Order: sequence, then structure tokens, then C-alpha cells
Amino acid sequence: MENTFLSALVTSLLAALVTSLGIYTIRRFADWGQRNTTYFMCFAAGVLVAASFLHIIPRALSMNPDASAWLLVGFLGLHLFNRFVTAFVCERRPDGRDVAIGVVPMLGIGFHSFIDGFIYSIAFTVSLLTGYLATVGMVLHEFPEGIITYLLLVRGGIKERRAMWLAFLAAAATTPLGMLVSYPLVSRIDASTLGALLGLSAGALVYVGATHLLPRAEQEHRKYSLVALAGGVLVAVVIVASQA
Repeated sequence: MENTFLSALVTSLLAALVTSLGIYTIRRFADWGQRNTTYFMCFAAGVLVAASFLHIIPRALSMNPDASAWLLVGFLGLHLFNRFVTAFVCERRPDGRDVAIGVVPMLGIGFHSFIDGFIYSIAFTVSLLTGYLATVGMVLHEFPEGIITYLLLVRGGIKERRAMWLAFLAAAATTPLGMLVSYPLVSRIDASTLGALLGLSAGALVYVGATHLLPRAEQEHRKYSLVALAGGVLVAVVIVASQA
């Protein structure tokens, strides 16, 4: 039991470290990152939407036949949150910057990373081998999550230092936090409950990718945006294949 807990904790901390490296890297090359934010938005949309449809949603439905309802709740919930931020926060900013473009993805990615912590707990409780196999695929998507969370916060008008800490808290720290919160409750988290949480998470990610990021990226008409989108889809396919 002790080895199981330590393994789940270490791998969730590894995921947080990889995400933090993404945040550090893009801040180190901030000018380049901001010039190419549109491409990162397309890339992130490809990863989030493809990973949701190819992996998260099928897994959620296999665990809970009602996961599609939770998918809808996650999608509409983030849409309503976006409307609230746009109406009551963006209007009050004197500089007119669109805070929602950073805050909404931060919320969706943060919730998903928190649920990732649950998955680490459950996978290692099944067996150490299952946990390590799950880790291989899950850690791959952490690096781009840190990058896009930071970039979008900066684009929304958040100062760089604050954006760095918000991105760390939302995309990195939530994974070990989710693991620590869920580990004592693993015996009570059945497949149906996890399926509902995964459905909720997938709905939020689909909203962030398809409804929030892509339309904004398309407004800028960058030459290689479709290539960046295809690259994101390809990365998602690799992640899913590594977990098969």
C-alpha cells in the first residue's frame, strides 16, 4: 500500500514538473511564444478536441452509460462561465483586453488536470504496472498544456509573472492535488463516478478547443494554422496510441 501511494504521488509530481517545464520554457522565449500564439491555440485545440473524442469520451462512456449527459453539463457549464466572464469582467477592464480568452481555458484545463490526479490514484491502486503504463501516455500531454495555459493568460491581459503562477496552479499543481484528495477515497470512487467526472472533464475540454480557441484563431488568418491544428491532432493520436 505504501509503495502504491508513493508511486502515485511521484508520478503525479512528475506530471506537474513536466507542465512547469512547459510554462518555464515558453516564458523563457516569451517574444517568440507571443508572436506564435495563434499557432499554439490551433495546436492546443487539436490536442484537446482529438484527445477528448478519441480517448476521454469513449472511456467515460465505457464506465458510465450516462456520461454523455455529464459531457453536456461540462460543455454548457463552461459556456455559461465564459458568458459571465465576458459580460461582467471584460467590460470592466479599462484596457479592453479579453480576459476570458485566458481564464476559460485555465478553468477547463485545471479541472481536467485535477481529474488526472484521480486517474493516477486509481491506476496505481489496480497495480503498479497499470499505473506506470497510464503515466507514459498522460505525461505526454502535460508539456503543451502548461504552454497554452500561460500564453492565453498573457494574451488576456494578465501580467507575465501572475500568468506564470496562475498557469502553474491551474495546470500543474492540480494534478498532485487531485491525487492526494482522491487517494484516501479510491475504494469509494466506483467506475460510474469516475466515468461521470471524465465526461464532465471532456465536455469542458471540447468547449475550450472547439468553441473557445478555434474561432479566435481563425479570426487571425495565419498561413499555417491548419498545419498547427493537424499537429495537435497527431499528438493526441500518439498519446492515445501509447495508452492502448
